[in-house]
Amino acid sequence: MKILVIGASGRVGSDLVEQLLNDSHQVIGTTRQDEKLFDNDNYSQLDLDITAHKDDIQKQIDKDIDAVYFVAGSGGKNVLEVDLHGAVKTMQAAQDNGIKRYIMLSTVFSLDTSKWNNPGIKDLKDYYICKHYADQWLVHDSTLDYTIVQAGALKEREATGTIAVNDDSAGENSIKDVASTLAAVLNADNTIKQVFSMQNGETAIKEAIAKI
Repeated sequence: MKILVIGASGRVGSDLVEQLLNDSHQVIGTTRQDEKLFDNDNYSQLDLDITAHKDDIQKQIDKDIDAVYFVAGSGGKNVLEVDLHGAVKTMQAAQDNGIKRYIMLSTVFSLDTSKWNNPGIKDLKDYYICKHYADQWLVHDSTLDYTIVQAGALKEREATGTIAVNDDSAGENSIKDVASTLAAVLNADNTIKQVFSMQNGETAIKEAIAKI
């Protein structure tokens, strides 16, 4: 498949691209960095500014792309332009180009505002508001075949290959496990039009995805 990964140089994005390349997909990674991120014949790179006008974004996205991943993030520096407006513009651009599959990396409880006063969340309120409305647009205003993966806190630790899905607590995630989960939903048709949360757990990733 020909796959666009928006945010390929990020912590999750780089691991995701690596896994997709290992699965023999053709990957286009977006980054503002000049240096090519991966030395692989199936990898190409795009300097895509998601703060630009939607039409400019759309012109840069090939119409023959099979799936789009959005794993970009502002790091708290420009949440409105990146995490909300930028994300929605990439959804609109994909939709207008006839691309159907769109996989969003979001954050745990992004759509459940009753949990936003929980420790670890209330200090990120602006970010949560942006993710909330970006996810809402994807679910309610797009015609995309979306999957929204809501990850808990991202941690630099070894992959376990196992996760828990839709747990009541926020939890934590190995970054590599998040990337593996994102890669696993690509061909899992049961995840289309689905939103689920994930954290470290005891169930093998493919098995957990199959049960969604």
